[in-house]
Amino acid sequence: MKKLEALFDAVIVKPLEIEETQFGSIFIPDAGKDRNEQGTVVAVGPGTEYAGIGFIPTKLKIGDLVILPSMGFSKLQFDNEEYYIGNEKQVLAKINKEENQEEYE
Repeated sequence: MKKLEALFDAVIVKPLEIEETQFGSIFIPDAGKDRNEQGTVVAVGPGTEYAGIGFIPTKLKIGDLVILPSMGFSKLQFDNEEYYIGNEKQVLAKINKEENQEEYE
């Protein structure tokens, strides 16, 4: 079985399915909109070595839900699936699940 492995500080993200808008029986694709992509992290490199600083490990973990920039990550086709790959520092945000929303209201 083939498996993607991220190297250095790379992150491999599986994009979430794009929802299409429907008006009656007409589907309106979301292709023309310039927006940030959301996805689930499927592989994370161990980190990278920086001169004068040392080894800095990656912070994201497999399974994290993240927001990617509209440009900057590379599309990758692997085993008939689409992925995005790029440096961890390019990820815009990590989406945390609210465990107890009542505390913030």
